[in-house]
Amino acid sequence: MTSRLFPGILALVAIAILVGGAFVGLIVEAGRDFSGAVGAFDPYLLRVARFTLWQAALSTLVSVIPAIFVARALARRPDFIGRRLILALFAVPLALPAIVAALGVLALLGRAGLLAEPLSALTGARWQGIYGLSGILVAHAFFNLPLATRLLLQALETVPNDRWRLASQLGFGPWATFRFVEWPVLRASLAGVTGLVFMLCVTSFTIVLILGGGPRATTLEVAIYQALRFDFDPARAVALVAVQVALTLAAVLALRRVGGNLVADATIGIAARRPVQRGWAGGGADGVPIILALLFVAAPMAAIVISGLRADLMRLAGDPAVHAATMTSLQLSALAACGTLLLAVSLVRARQRMEAARRGGSAGMLERAMDTGAGFVLVVPPIVVGAGWFILLRQSGNVLALAAPMVVAVNAVMALPFALRVIRPEHDAAAARYDRLSASLGLSGFSRLRLVDWPLMRRPLGTAFAFAMALSLGDLGVIALFGSDAVQTLPYLLLARMGSYRTADAAGIALMLALLTLILMLAAEWFGRRRT
Repeated sequence: MTSRLFPGILALVAIAILVGGAFVGLIVEAGRDFSGAVGAFDPYLLRVARFTLWQAALSTLVSVIPAIFVARALARRPDFIGRRLILALFAVPLALPAIVAALGVLALLGRAGLLAEPLSALTGARWQGIYGLSGILVAHAFFNLPLATRLLLQALETVPNDRWRLASQLGFGPWATFRFVEWPVLRASLAGVTGLVFMLCVTSFTIVLILGGGPRATTLEVAIYQALRFDFDPARAVALVAVQVALTLAAVLALRRVGGNLVADATIGIAARRPVQRGWAGGGADGVPIILALLFVAAPMAAIVISGLRADLMRLAGDPAVHAATMTSLQLSALAACGTLLLAVSLVRARQRMEAARRGGSAGMLERAMDTGAGFVLVVPPIVVGAGWFILLRQSGNVLALAAPMVVAVNAVMALPFALRVIRPEHDAAAARYDRLSASLGLSGFSRLRLVDWPLMRRPLGTAFAFAMALSLGDLGVIALFGSDAVQTLPYLLLARMGSYRTADAAGIALMLALLTLILMLAAEWFGRRRT
């Protein structure tokens, strides 16, 4: 039995080494310079922590409150033309790398953005661009408003049909319908959605790095990056990491307490058969939030395309640096996705075997660790893991030479909770259906893999691989610390071109990165729909 669990145990050990090693580096550094680490808890750190919480709270409000009205309007109009297109459009921000979305906001509302001249005419002064807190709020709302809308709409579509019929028979108007039918369902899921969005905003790194606009708009993760790459002050980095982990852990525990899901599925099921709202007044009331949300989400996407097409794409396509960064990104993201699948399958198979062996008894600690333990890696953001290993490995010489292994390892583990959500249901269903039959036929090892497991599992494995590769492709958290001229990914190259004020090149690279990511997400969706 132990040998059959060995791959799962090895996967847990690998995760523990990656996360634990980061904390070892931080603890060793704190012990080496304890007074420096303690002294780093100064007014600057408190100001950064306060801004981290403040921007996360405001970002959550500007994302979730409008999402309630948009989700309700979409639920009230289940048959209008374009509804499926809008929901598909709302899925695009979930796939876009954060650095591309930040570039989209700048291309639209930056100092030289598409709306700079109209805004200058409107304000009567030269438009200075949307940086600082306002830029962060707009970018976070661009990402999280569609996510919150889809999750709340999913909740509204769970209302039973007989409840809609009863409301219609009782002659409920819009307010009564909202109060007695829609609000109870929204209230039940609102806490979890709010907690999820807040968690995403607390751990935001790339958006704040691009749009923060200086020390007055810096979060803990950006301050960690600056302390290591620019100031090289490990003591301050240790103090910042300690506060960041404490805040993230508190956010996760609060999220779990209210029933939220850190890796919530944002897919939309079949709409419930509710009475269709008629009349011009009702249509206008529903159309306004839908149109405003559509414009808000579509405008940065259009700005990405327009500014990207304005760049010299032919020159960028022949640029050796772009070629090298593209190949590096594809190679590292593919390796990270392979690592994610290896870890996920090992954990899923070991957990299922332990569940079958106990035959209805209570799950032990090892089984629970294989079931939900992987989800806790999200408590430690990638920049924190990277910071710990950066400090630990700097004693061994050239720490930047280990950029590739660190990017692969961290991204493989960070995509693991999402892969487990895709793979586990299919694997457990296949095991429940075919384990006894395979045992009676003497199928095991490669024969079972070829005849039973692979035909059933290739669809979820393909979905998980494409999704994990897309997440890794757009990540900037680890490569921002370990990247150099020798190892550059597309996000790192994009950041470097922005830093050297080559904004046209940055826009073209952003468009290329967006297209690569969307291709991978479409592949994930295709694998998810494909019938075996």
